[in-house]
Amino acid sequence: MSGSATASLTALNGVSAASELAQAPTMGKALPVLEGLAGLLPWGGLRRGSTVVVRGSTTLLLALLAAATAEGSWAAVVGLPDLGLVAAAELGVVVHRLALVPAPGPELVSVTAALLDGLDLVAVAEQPRAADARRLSARARHRGSVLLPVGDWPGADLELEGSGRWHGLSDGHGRLRARELTVRSRGRGSAARGNQVRLTLPGGDMVDLPTDRPDLTVASNKPEPRPTDQPRLRQVVS
Repeated sequence: MSGSATASLTALNGVSAASELAQAPTMGKALPVLEGLAGLLPWGGLRRGSTVVVRGSTTLLLALLAAATAEGSWAAVVGLPDLGLVAAAELGVVVHRLALVPAPGPELVSVTAALLDGLDLVAVAEQPRAADARRLSARARHRGSVLLPVGDWPGADLELEGSGRWHGLSDGHGRLRARELTVRSRGRGSAARGNQVRLTLPGGDMVDLPTDRPDLTVASNKPEPRPTDQPRLRQVVS
């Protein structure tokens, strides 16, 4: 990793290289998540030092970052050039504590390692070689940060998979108002049994849909109420 890359990261307000810290973060301590997601995690949150894979939903990734950034943690997303900051903010992510590296290129591993040294949560949407992936997971364990790979990752502690549908249509017309996200977990050790929850999230700006599409599938014949600012969660027995 080049010295300029390290200098750029440590120039951020509140970010320090791990080698400069007098004491590393408490290993095993969990960073907070939205209340309904906590039941998916055997630690009740995102445990420091863990690797948690996210599949199927960028919305799920942003939801995992929301509570931690709201309570002062810094996060980074690597390799997602189309990530929407407006959508992130609507889900509760504090975007001035979110660093973006849209296209790390050949520096993927060194950039991700540098971010793990200084930030609490690092999401990476590109897959390095298996050996490099394991080294990054080991670095997260050593530094007490949380690694959130998007997609396949060898040796992950936990895997979360999201799938969703939109609500708000009525008889083939209307506006999208909210998204229902189903999240399933599986992992090792205490997480091996798996679990699932459904999360209703704000839909952001309403989107007008054409009325001449009878083939559109609707979730309900009744318009959904506009969601509150906070995501609403409900537990589903698996």
